[in-house]
Amino acid sequence: MSNIEQMRTADLVAALKAAAEPTRLRILLLLAGGELNVKDLTLILGQSQPRISRHLKLLCEAGLIERFRDGSWVYFHISDRQAGGRLALRLVADVDPSEASVRRDRERAEALKRERESVAQSFFEEHAADWDRIRTLHIAEKDVEAAMRRALGDRSFEFFVDLGTGTGRTLELFADRFERGLGLDVNQTMLTFARANLKSKGCTKAQVRHGDIYSLSLADGQADAVVMHQVLHFLSDPALAIREAARVLAPGGRLLIVDFAPHGLEFLRTREAHERLGFPHDQVAGWLQDAGLALRAVEDLAPKAGSRDDMLTVTIWLAERPATQMPITKISLPKEEAREGAR
Repeated sequence: MSNIEQMRTADLVAALKAAAEPTRLRILLLLAGGELNVKDLTLILGQSQPRISRHLKLLCEAGLIERFRDGSWVYFHISDRQAGGRLALRLVADVDPSEASVRRDRERAEALKRERESVAQSFFEEHAADWDRIRTLHIAEKDVEAAMRRALGDRSFEFFVDLGTGTGRTLELFADRFERGLGLDVNQTMLTFARANLKSKGCTKAQVRHGDIYSLSLADGQADAVVMHQVLHFLSDPALAIREAARVLAPGGRLLIVDFAPHGLEFLRTREAHERLGFPHDQVAGWLQDAGLALRAVEDLAPKAGSRDDMLTVTIWLAERPATQMPITKISLPKEEAREGAR
């Protein structure tokens, strides 16, 4: 018996009633394509914020969607780890995608997504030459890079992929570990800089090219290792990017994610085009599980005591496409030291 069939009759009826209202069905269709906040939905659907908030509240109460907070923003999504979420996905799968209102909502959502991500791209273009310097404003990059190398271990990789390669620094860092390296980035200015950087460092086994992190031009199961270094917080749909990274991993292949722990520095949204203010362990773990990957290790790199107030903690997640069963480990600094560093 499926989890949906195991839902209580009252819960199932409530969920179906909630989904039957036209605007709420449109909301479910949009959330099936990725996480959105109230402001996004008001712009796409052309309805007032109180009205959209009311619809979202009813959908949450019916168990069809979930909400999570990211700084001062609240996002909504459909989680297929819950029976209500799986029911929502089954319902929207039966909706004709060519219907005029459905097509119009999808086009508006895509336009909004492109507009938001163009802000990040403009920032990249403006700061391409000093992007590595900007990264060091948050936590010592040498410490992060050392932890990245420890996480991936001493093994060598036949095909190594760096998503959102930026300046190509990650390819340079692991040049001694792979036979063939590929860096993908959507920004041509960054790619130009990365090519020049890798050439000057003698990284002849690595190349970079244009690529969409949501739709990689790579075959399934092709990569032995994929790295996403300080990429997720710029994305509108981090979960989709993780699923796409998982798709190209070979059995036993490893995915290394490096990003910020949750923080409250709201100015990073405007000053540095951050979409998300860090990620809690369980959120990324859920995305990895949904993508069919096994979480192998988590490591927090907290700033040292006495650091500036705007220094951020960096988290490293190591996941693997299962080939063997391994225990999950969790590594972090002592609580007292991490607490002092956060002051």
